Amino acid sequence: MPKDFSRSRRVGEQIQRELAVLIQQEIKDPRLGMVTVSAVDVSRDLSVAKVFVTVFDEEHDMTQTLDVLNRAAGFLRHWLGKGMSLRSVPTLKFIYDASVSNGNRLSSLIDQAVTSDHDKHQEQDLEAPEQPDQD
Repeated sequence: MPKDFSRSRRVGEQIQRELAVLIQQEIKDPRLGMVTVSAVDVSRDLSVAKVFVTVFDEEHDMTQTLDVLNRAAGFLRHWLGKGMSLRSVPTLKFIYDASVSNGNRLSSLIDQAVTSDHDKHQEQDLEAPEQPDQD
């Protein structure tokens, strides 16, 4: 039975914190955009780390951003090795995390539906004749 807070999870959280700082401060490529590390999933043997990233700047191409990050993976791995006390640093694989953009899209769809519903109710209230009071 696995522990609730396994070593791979702790290592993943530490890598996430370290990478967030390293990407922001060390990579100076203008193609990168505003990148956020949303999660890191480390394999059980700590050999591979899937790094999930999102870009908040919609005008940057996500494939180009992933290309920049995957090319810089060796450089980032080197700095992770200096900052963390691990026997071997996992290989980094950067993957686009679409959950934030999907959440924003769903939120806007919900807002549109609520606004549309509200507008329909207002139109119905204006079209319905008022009933006189019968006392």
